[in-house]
Amino acid sequence: MRIKKGDNVLIIAGKDKGKKAKVLKVFPLLGLILVEGVNIKKVHKKPKKQGEKGQVVQMPSPFQASKAQVICPKCDKPARIGYQVNKEGKTRICRKCKAEI
Repeated sequence: MRIKKGDNVLIIAGKDKGKKAKVLKVFPLLGLILVEGVNIKKVHKKPKKQGEKGQVVQMPSPFQASKAQVICPKCDKPARIGYQVNKEGKTRICRKCKAEI
């Protein structure tokens, strides 16, 4: 999976298309990502203590990583990710401007 935690992404499909946000968590085996403020679902919480009320909480839900595209920090545009092998190891690069991500 080419998207990592902390990356800024542009949502390219779905109800939140066009939003830019930060990746909070990545689920590589499932191919899902959790993005801040995107794909918000309402979750009904039960009261935990006596006298406390139940509530409806809005939480982000994971979605397919293919619906997001990484934004290059140098050219500030959505770009595909490539890899370059160096002496230190593999690094991710922007395929548009060849900058390291």
